[in-house]
Amino acid sequence: MLDFGCGRGNYTIPAAQVVGNEGRVYALDKNPRALDELMRRASARDLDNIVRMDTLGEIDIDLDDDSVQVVLLYDIFWYFHLHDPRLPRLLDEVIRVSTPDGLLSIYPKHIDADMLLEMLQSRGYRIKESYSDELLHDGYLERGRVYNLTLTNR
Repeated sequence: MLDFGCGRGNYTIPAAQVVGNEGRVYALDKNPRALDELMRRASARDLDNIVRMDTLGEIDIDLDDDSVQVVLLYDIFWYFHLHDPRLPRLLDEVIRVSTPDGLLSIYPKHIDADMLLEMLQSRGYRIKESYSDELLHDGYLERGRVYNLTLTNR
């Protein structure tokens, strides 16, 4: 699993607990202090299946092709807006690292979800399911929708 833009690990920690010792969660972020905090939190919970991935904000993901079964893009769209030329490159990079049967899970906060979904569908994704409910985000409950997508053309 890859948590792109993981920050302090609000989604990374539960993901690591879900995948257990047999799985691995790649925690990628450009904020070294947030990653330090994530790794402290993981250590306090005896989670050793999280791989820290420091980045300078570049789009290239330092993982092999077809190597990740699940990618989380949760609350990163304040940074990658719809007209940002890096967004299509990011989505192509997510496709590259995803296994053919992989799942892309997005929380499209700070962006027009319909336009983002249209962009994803043009790249071969289809919506598998979506959930709308109270979500725990940055320590607070808020109303939100999460979409799970799969690739149709791989």
